[in-house]
Amino acid sequence: MGQFVGQIFIIVLLVVLAAFVVIVIARSVRIIPQAYSGIVERLGRYQRTLSPGLNLLVPFVDRLRPLVDMREQVVSFPPQPVITEDNLVVSIDTVVYFQVNDARAATYEIANYLSAVEQLTTTTLRNVVGGLNLEEALTSRDEINGQLRVVLDEATGKWGLRVSRVELKAIDPPHSIQDSMEKQMRAERDRRAAILTAEGSKQSQILEAEGRRQAEILRAEGDKQAAVLRAQGESEAIQMVFHAIHAGEPDDKLLAYQYLQTLPKIAESSSSKLWIIPSELTEALHGIGAAFGGRAERTDAASKAGRRGTPLTGSVSEAASAAVAAAREAASTADDIAAEASSRASDAGSAGA
Repeated sequence: MGQFVGQIFIIVLLVVLAAFVVIVIARSVRIIPQAYSGIVERLGRYQRTLSPGLNLLVPFVDRLRPLVDMREQVVSFPPQPVITEDNLVVSIDTVVYFQVNDARAATYEIANYLSAVEQLTTTTLRNVVGGLNLEEALTSRDEINGQLRVVLDEATGKWGLRVSRVELKAIDPPHSIQDSMEKQMRAERDRRAAILTAEGSKQSQILEAEGRRQAEILRAEGDKQAAVLRAQGESEAIQMVFHAIHAGEPDDKLLAYQYLQTLPKIAESSSSKLWIIPSELTEALHGIGAAFGGRAERTDAASKAGRRGTPLTGSVSEAASAAVAAAREAASTADDIAAEASSRASDAGSAGA
């Protein structure tokens, strides 16, 4: 019996020793994850900071405090009422980006660094925004963010923290102020729209006036060029006719014939009130009659009606009709004379042949 009891005691002792060894090993070995740090206290006093990886501790002497997250953290604080310089209460939401650089300082220099950062942000925000009016607070977010970051970074440096950014997430003025601002912005947009419309109308009228002016200038230039070209054409035509006439060496008979053909056109104008038969008509008829002989008698009526300087008075229609009839009779006589001259010329040519 005594031997059996001794064996049981030995077995229990071995089990206790094995459990003790397991506990000692478990308390001696610590694995720290990446981006975390561990604070080791030996007999209640800071001993060292554990880095990520496998670390050994003295069991029952060293104690590992809760791990400290070394990554950059983002904390959004609830809206805080802030009074501006013009005595308006606005609600401001803030977001703080910070990172723990020193795990020892974050553990021993401040009891709760998150609460400390929140309270410091609120007080600094009230100090900064309190010196600005509402309009400046709404339009100066970058300046407010910069001032908050500088103050927080300087204050949290001894806590082992580094504040990288501070952002104002929202600035909410009172509803009455929001309505007033909306009305003001609506009025401002209406004013700008009216100004832009007026400017557009002004520019449109200016462009239209410029277009009309340019069109008139171009039209005048075109008329000028057309008139110049027309005058040059007429001048060249007259010169060509003049040179052709002189090159052909016309005699008096041909000129008289052309004169008689042109004379009826003078009396065809409907606006003629008084028509005078020129003295050259009788001279042309006498010349043609004298040239061919025996044909001058047909021109006596026309010569009697058209003595030099004698106007055909009476009604306008009767004078014009008499003039046209006389001119046509003279032209007919000239045509007969020309036909007779042409036949005589052809007969003379055949006889010579």
